[in-house]
Amino acid sequence: MAKEKPASKKVASKRPADTERDTLAKELKSLILKLDVEGLSFLVEQAKVHLYNMQVDEINQAEIAKASSTGSASGAGSKAAHAPAKTKASGDLFRIEGAGSGSSYYLVYKGSEWIMFSREEMGHMAALVHAGGTDLETRERLFNWLSRERGDVLSAIFVKDKFDDKLKALTALIKKNFKPGKS
Repeated sequence: MAKEKPASKKVASKRPADTERDTLAKELKSLILKLDVEGLSFLVEQAKVHLYNMQVDEINQAEIAKASSTGSASGAGSKAAHAPAKTKASGDLFRIEGAGSGSSYYLVYKGSEWIMFSREEMGHMAALVHAGGTDLETRERLFNWLSRERGDVLSAIFVKDKFDDKLKALTALIKKNFKPGKS
């Protein structure tokens, strides 16, 4: 009988977040057994995207805290000097925001999905979209580069190929707001 009381105390001491996480993990494990390779591949990719987005959220929070502690005047000045404060595409599907430090940019998809790009990555994308050619050739260059270097972006914004209208909007946004070598 004495052994049963500590066991029940141990179960009762679990936090609700732990039990919810445990329940979800158990459900996911049972579903994994039923998935084919394609399904597993999709889950792995989505998990990587989610982990990346969690890291971006942490960086965003650190940037916000840093900007708050240094004062709004200095944060606004460096943002204006290094990046467009906010850029918009038709239908507000995308916008690009520069970090206060000017070292990175955030592609904001539908107002809620934040994807971070380094200054170098944004410069490379600007060079790709300004390289000339038809609209389709431009989208193809950007799509191929994102596929090779930043597949997480294509997954996050649900772009499957170079013909996607979202890729067209993203290409136009980058072309309008960034010049090669001026990111």
